[in-house]
Amino acid sequence: GFAGELDGALVRDVLGRQPLYVDTASRDWSFDPTALGEPELLDAGTVADAGTVAEGDRRVAWSLPTPDVESDHAAAVDAVSAAIETSIREPDPEGLAVAFSGGVDSALVAAGVPEAPCYVAGFAGAESHDEAAAREAAAAMDRDLRVVSFDHDDIVRAVPEIARATWRTNAMDVQISLPLYFAAEAAAADGYDRLAVGQGADELFGGYAKVARAPDDPRVQADTVRGARREVLATLPAQLERDVLALREAGVEPVAPLLHDHVVAAALALPGELLVTDRGDRKWALRQAVRPWLPDPLVYREKKAVQYGSLVARELDRLARQNGFKRRMDDHVTAYVESLVE
Repeated sequence: GFAGELDGALVRDVLGRQPLYVDTASRDWSFDPTALGEPELLDAGTVADAGTVAEGDRRVAWSLPTPDVESDHAAAVDAVSAAIETSIREPDPEGLAVAFSGGVDSALVAAGVPEAPCYVAGFAGAESHDEAAAREAAAAMDRDLRVVSFDHDDIVRAVPEIARATWRTNAMDVQISLPLYFAAEAAAADGYDRLAVGQGADELFGGYAKVARAPDDPRVQADTVRGARREVLATLPAQLERDVLALREAGVEPVAPLLHDHVVAAALALPGELLVTDRGDRKWALRQAVRPWLPDPLVYREKKAVQYGSLVARELDRLARQNGFKRRMDDHVTAYVESLVE
């Protein structure tokens, strides 16, 4: 993705892969919101006049394309495979580590950089789902795995740091950020300045239950799997802003091979039945496409969301209750997070 100044204009790509902030008072811009007095995130796909950055001098220039659906399933999978092979091998391995949870997305990213160390974060004293899956996957791939254990003190320390960096205090965003933040901190301490992540695969390839259940899931409005996938893709700019800011605060720059333009293009052309099969298998085209690089048990493994697989959601909830924020309160974990920031 691209963001920045080009020919007197500020631009940000349609998926928002690079956050860009403007300050209408100072008429300045930055990739770092803390560098501006009144930062405002430029919308993804938008062009703004670099001289004014005023609201009236902006326009939406790009939207996601709507390519023709590839009806030949074999050709569609081959296109995904070719795009992924290019994207996962593109990152320079120098100074690069991998965020590794043992699922197909992170395993695929790791396969492209075979010398890079892999990091997984889990709560100390209780082997988490992610830690167990990462150990199994690392053994199957013969990879160097570094387990990052965090405890309650680490959570209490990191929550305000993440909240200030991302400008978010809601429980879900903080829970998602924490394990990635701990893995990134450890990688930075070991001398790595970039972290490869599997972000984008679930959104592009139909990895969410609400997409698989369309039109019967109330969380999406679309009446088809492809339509629901499109809705989910629209949430990527906000998610990526959070992840990029959290990782930079931890000391690394994110690398997201599965959000390469070629991968996005191949994914957008997939028919619904290659996103979710009639049996309910999610990310089917992706799983078929990556079989040359990964052992089958990793290709077909289902995984928990990172906040649950790392046990961070459970432990942040426990900390909230221990500090008087009971479940009967409205959004008690968010209230606890806000108390730590204050």
